[in-house]
Amino acid sequence: MIGGTVGEVVESRNDKYAVGDKVVGFGGWQLYSTATGKGDVTKVDTTHIPLSAYLGSVGMPGMTAWYGLMKICEPKAGETVCVDAASGAVGSVVGQLAKLKGMHVVGIAGGPDKCAYVRDELGFDECIDYKAFPEPADFYAALKAVTPRGIDCHFENVGGSIMDAVLLRMNAFGRIALCGMISGYNGVPIPMAAPQLILQSRLKIQGFIVSEHMNLWPEGLGELGGLVATGKLKFRESIADGLASAPQAFFDLLKGKNFGKQLVKLV
Repeated sequence: MIGGTVGEVVESRNDKYAVGDKVVGFGGWQLYSTATGKGDVTKVDTTHIPLSAYLGSVGMPGMTAWYGLMKICEPKAGETVCVDAASGAVGSVVGQLAKLKGMHVVGIAGGPDKCAYVRDELGFDECIDYKAFPEPADFYAALKAVTPRGIDCHFENVGGSIMDAVLLRMNAFGRIALCGMISGYNGVPIPMAAPQLILQSRLKIQGFIVSEHMNLWPEGLGELGGLVATGKLKFRESIADGLASAPQAFFDLLKGKNFGKQLVKLV
C-alpha cells in the first residue's frame, strides 16, 4: 500500500545520507523501506518544523492548498473566499493563507467542534456547520447570511449539494479550484443542480492534481515552511498508533472523523 512517509535513516551506503537523517518519501504502509537517495527520498530540516508537518502543511496537502488558492483562485485582498472541509489538512491551510492575503474567509465543516477550531484557532471569519443544516434550502440560507457580498473564490473539496449552494452565491467572474469531490467517493453519481450558473456568472472552474506542478513545489514549500516555522500557519494532526490501526484510520478519514492531517505512527 503506497503512501507518503517521514522517517529516520537507520542504515546508509549513500554518502549524502547519514544514519539519523530525517527524510520524506513514499515508504508506504510498512515499518522499513529502502531507497536509492536519487529522488525517492528528500532530506528535511526539523530544527524549526516538526517532522510530521512534512506530510501535512509543509508537504503535499499544504502544496495542494497553496497551488489551488494562489494559482487558480488568485486571491485579492478584500474578496470573499469559501472553503469546504475547512478543518482538514488542505482546507485549514487554504483559509489561513487566504487570511494572510487579506481575504474574508468562510469555512464549511462538519460539527460544532470543527467549526469552533476553524474560527477560534485558525482564524477564519465564519464557519458553517453543514450537519446543522441537512436541508439544502436551510444550508443555502446559512451560507447567504455569512456571504452578504457573495463569494469571489471557492476551494472545492466536497461537491454535491454544498457546491450547488456555493454556485448560487458566486460573484461574476468568480474562480473555483476543484480539488476533491469527497461526496462521491463511495461511487454515487454527483449531479449538479444548476450548471447554467457557470455560464451566467462567467465562472472559472479548474480541476487540478498538485503532483503535475512539481516545478512550483520549491516556491510553495518555501513559503509554507517559513509560515509554520514562525507560527503563522497552524495545524492539527490526528495520529493513529501502529500499522494495524492504518485501515481504520483510513476509514475514519473518509467519514470525516479526523481533525487536520490523518497520520499513522508506525514505530
